[in-house]
Amino acid sequence: MIIDTHCHLDDPAFADLRETLRTALTHDVWGVIAVGCDAETNAHALAAAGAAPKSVWACLGFHPDWTQLTDEDLDLVAAQLAVHHSRIVGLGEVGLPWYSLEGRADAATLMARGRARLDRLLRLASRWDLPVALHAPHGAAVGALEALKAHGIERAVFHWHKAPPEVTRTIVEAGYYVSVTPEVVYRERDREMVARVPLDSLLVESDAPWKYGGEFEGLPSGPWFASRVAEEIAKLKQMPADDVMHHLSTNACRLFDLVWA
Repeated sequence: MIIDTHCHLDDPAFADLRETLRTALTHDVWGVIAVGCDAETNAHALAAAGAAPKSVWACLGFHPDWTQLTDEDLDLVAAQLAVHHSRIVGLGEVGLPWYSLEGRADAATLMARGRARLDRLLRLASRWDLPVALHAPHGAAVGALEALKAHGIERAVFHWHKAPPEVTRTIVEAGYYVSVTPEVVYRERDREMVARVPLDSLLVESDAPWKYGGEFEGLPSGPWFASRVAEEIAKLKQMPADDVMHHLSTNACRLFDLVWA
């Protein structure tokens, strides 16, 4: 059995939460971390966790690459955290912009604003001892790592991690997790990362409803993909799948301070 550590349950594809969780369970996925990206999606995550408290846990977030979000939107999220911090298991997804900077003449200014916003959110995570789910792909990973250390954040995962090997090594050596998506089944970059990173430092996620290629082409994306990710990690590590699933679930419980069901 496995936990999907990053899923956007607010998506209309998961409007029938009971059916979503039933399908996930038939694929050996017994728990889902529901992440948010703004005040509205955070409210959905809280509602899902309230409706299924034994199998869904909420994180509240503020997506750094959602360019439509304003400082007023950040104020709303900060207010949500103040009210609901005892009901959630983490802060996420939050991080630094990357994809939205492409082709922008003001990219440096936008990154500086993103770092200021992340600093504000990490201060809140530190205040309430919340683990952090980071959106910090490629060149944003180094800045996010520096921010975690600056704020004394001890528990964090670099969601759908993509960074050079030396950066990944520094992240893992600092005690943080990196998470793997279904791309590990067909993308060599991800397979090489899994081969290098100790199992103790890995998590799995669907990032659903994101659509994938390879054997997942045309299939509805959901938490159920997380078990396939775990199976592929087991193949790459040359370990029994059940052992790897147990280990990955233990990692998730340790990061998010969950009680094993």
